[in-house]
Amino acid sequence: MSRSIRFDAVLVQAVIAGALSFAHLHDLAEAAGQTGWKAWAYPVSVDLLLVAAWRRLRTARRDRSAWTWFVIALTASLGANIATAGLLDLANVPDWLRILVAGWPALAFLGGTLLVHTPTESPAPPAQPVDESAAPEVEMHRTDEPAPDPDSAAAVPELAPAPPTPAPSAPAVPVALLDHARKIADAHKASTGSPMPADALSARLQLPAPMADAIAAELQLT
Repeated sequence: MSRSIRFDAVLVQAVIAGALSFAHLHDLAEAAGQTGWKAWAYPVSVDLLLVAAWRRLRTARRDRSAWTWFVIALTASLGANIATAGLLDLANVPDWLRILVAGWPALAFLGGTLLVHTPTESPAPPAQPVDESAAPEVEMHRTDEPAPDPDSAAAVPELAPAPPTPAPSAPAVPVALLDHARKIADAHKASTGSPMPADALSARLQLPAPMADAIAAELQLT
């Protein structure tokens, strides 16, 4: 309940202050020779420039141009309030004030255009946290390892030498193949008068070398 009452009081205060400032700017513009609707347009122009500069400051606190136009609009508003408080003869306004009032529309248009169309600086992106799991692994190699103890080395039993690999045994020759080879060898000896060489028998039978050697050994061929 107290929060809503406070909000209403601030709103009423803002409305009263805005209405008084609006009326003072209107009176000053009318005294400077701006009559009719033109006198009512001056307060709107001042307040709009003030609001535009304030909104710009909310997004860019360090924007010097926004501070400049905020001070200019605030000076125009406060100056009108002070001038209409009896410090200035509104029936006899000086020429320099007439010039300022007449040149205000162009000045306000320039300020509003610059405030609206000047880009704001984008904030710097936040620093990304460093992922320690993605860091490369570094292998550490020690160079100060102690020398092996001769006593402990002597305690290690010597490994027995591996047994020699047995020589492959000659393949078994089928009896039928042996008889066939003997017939060929006998026919060669009968026709030539000399025993048949082992390589000739191997070429004749077209057998692998182990089998041919086994047959030559059985037939005692050289």
